[in-house]
Amino acid sequence: MPQQLPPAPSRLLGRENELAALDRELTTPSPPGGRYLLLVGPAGVGKTALAGSWLRRRAAEFPDGLFYADLRSHAPGGPTDPVEVLGAFLRALGLARVPAELHEAAALWRSATASRRIGILLDSAATAAQVRALLPGAEGSVTVVTSRTRLDGLSMDGAAVFPVGLIDRAAATELLTRRIGEDRVAAELPAVEQVVSRCAGLPLAICVAGARMASRPRQPLAATAEALRREADRLAALRLDGETAVRGALDASYRVLDRAAGRLYRLLGQLPLTEFTPETAGAAAELSWADADATLDLLAGTHLLEERGDGRYRFHDLVRLHARERGQAEDPPEQCEAAVRRVGEHYLAATTVAEALIMPSHRFLARDYLQPPLHVPEFTEETEALDWFDRERDQLAAVLREASRNRRYTLVWQLADAMQPMFIRLRSYALQLEAHTLALDATRKAGDRIAEQWILTSGGQGLRGAGKTRESAQWYADALVVAQENGDRRAEGQALIGLGHAHRDLGELDSARARFEQALVLWEAIGYRRGVGLLRVALGEVATDAADEAESVRQLSAAIEDFTAVGDQYEVFRAQAIRGRAYLMARRYEQAEADLAAARAGFVAAGAPHWQARSIEWLGELALAKGEVDLARKRFTSSCELYRSVAAPDTARLARRVEELVGG
Repeated sequence: MPQQLPPAPSRLLGRENELAALDRELTTPSPPGGRYLLLVGPAGVGKTALAGSWLRRRAAEFPDGLFYADLRSHAPGGPTDPVEVLGAFLRALGLARVPAELHEAAALWRSATASRRIGILLDSAATAAQVRALLPGAEGSVTVVTSRTRLDGLSMDGAAVFPVGLIDRAAATELLTRRIGEDRVAAELPAVEQVVSRCAGLPLAICVAGARMASRPRQPLAATAEALRREADRLAALRLDGETAVRGALDASYRVLDRAAGRLYRLLGQLPLTEFTPETAGAAAELSWADADATLDLLAGTHLLEERGDGRYRFHDLVRLHARERGQAEDPPEQCEAAVRRVGEHYLAATTVAEALIMPSHRFLARDYLQPPLHVPEFTEETEALDWFDRERDQLAAVLREASRNRRYTLVWQLADAMQPMFIRLRSYALQLEAHTLALDATRKAGDRIAEQWILTSGGQGLRGAGKTRESAQWYADALVVAQENGDRRAEGQALIGLGHAHRDLGELDSARARFEQALVLWEAIGYRRGVGLLRVALGEVATDAADEAESVRQLSAAIEDFTAVGDQYEVFRAQAIRGRAYLMARRYEQAEADLAAARAGFVAAGAPHWQARSIEWLGELALAKGEVDLARKRFTSSCELYRSVAAPDTARLARRVEELVGG
């Protein structure tokens, strides 16, 4: 059950009226499409803390989970794409395959949550349109949206609006007291009153000022009050999102950082990332892992970073702007650019290590680094590398977009190329299409024809996976032209096999067979045995489609020998499954049972639910062919559940098969 809400204070100060108003909202009958609550207020006022605390208090009413997404209305890379959020939500429900198109992903989200009672926090929304795509539409759901603007479109849709204002002086004083202790407050009450006044009732400013005082236990509180007075005077004409109090508090806290912490703070403000780890911070500032970890902890202790758990940190939007401004004011531009470059190269190196473990046959294009990358992770298991890809996909996307905007073309295409295992295994179709569009443009602007041919091929694969078959055929055709011009027979064969698959998807079996046979000749000539095996599988599938079971078995048996020779066990299982289906169609049931059972066991061990589902489906077909209806129904049900777990389009087809057998 997803529990994604960020940490929140156990008790909110000065928010009793707001919490009561939210509670009253739940006493009215739930609308058919669920409740939508909009919290509106200035930056730093505590909208996220209020929303998160309230949802946690009512957690028992959401037995199917609590979801969270930062919509990043004021992030440097722009607002979050709703498709990215839907992908994260659907994966949290166990659905691995997320459609690339927004309307399809939104429809799948509504279907997946139709009967669930869930709570959702959509934080820092930019527009009503961004939010609408993420609404579940289930009667038992509650969606809380926070925004600095009113989002009138949501109000027109029926959202209940709750203004979130400043906290009063008593609550502000208690909040500060919790930070620094009753004894210090009692000893210097006039200074405390001055700090509260200059923080203007804004919780973020009070927390930053309190953290500054707590970190300097021997310094009189009057020193912070005086610092806030000076900063407020100096910055009166430089209002940060309308909140001079925040700017003054941030400047006062920043001034007491030591040199290393101040430098890291400024450099983090230049990065395109939304979250930081000791690895990325160490790469940015050229620090050891231990020093980076300690400095991040220090910045969190002074309320300049928010700790997210699992060693991850982030900025509040206003703090990010402050850090960015301080860096631009104090550091030479080339130092800021070097920090961004080092982080980009860190991600390139880490992604390449993961790529080499998950898809060793894919790794042959160059990787260029200006200096040796820092803090590159070591992965020992595929699952570990895939988990890293899953955690870092938003940061990888941010690095890719920033590199494209700033014309770092080599980093763009090399990073997109290294991300290929994530695209294939985690089925990140929307990001795959975006990454390859950026990468193709980068290869052409960099004039790298070798990279261009491979980006065209892998991009064609992404388009095909997203159901854009004709577009994928065009990318493969372009790749074929570039590969022929480059005289690269391996790349030429890769483009041909892609074209063949596109033709097969379109039902053009003769064209598909011709493309596969062309590629087979090329790859046999250069001794690329794994590629030869892939082509024999493809030819076997075409033969099966054409009801030529003998040819299918011949090709697939040869493919199994090829994959065994090169040690690619996953492809052995895939070829076995397809051969098992060919045996089934030829009514050679004993051989079909052996192949399909072996393939299923292999896919279970490999953690490949889609092919596991397919193997079980074909085992169901085998049981049906043998007249074992109960066993067939059991296998179809199991297959349907696995297809559903990866959001495969086969789910509906298998569900119908189960219903037919139950009805029969």
